[in-house]
Amino acid sequence: GHFPGKPIMPGVLMIEAMAQIAGVLGCYTHGKSPETGHLYVFAGADNVRFKRQVVPGDQLVLEAVPTRARRHIYKFSCRALVDGEVAASADILIAEQVI
Repeated sequence: GHFPGKPIMPGVLMIEAMAQIAGVLGCYTHGKSPETGHLYVFAGADNVRFKRQVVPGDQLVLEAVPTRARRHIYKFSCRALVDGEVAASADILIAEQVI
């Protein structure tokens, strides 16, 4: 869709992938899950940067490092890498919700 004849991975999907990995890390780190009555949901993204295009055949490797926690809001420094090169980065906010 973005460029006819030159497919790329949309940036919004890279942000979604980083948010998913941050949510999984938050759940795993705190030993909570939907079975224990907790959800970790996307709350925001700050400092989003795109450094290079991701094209078919690239392997996207995701990294998430917890940087801050306050009142059930967790901040993660995330990166999406291709061949060790940063394709995108963002500070992802995840909120813990009791269900």
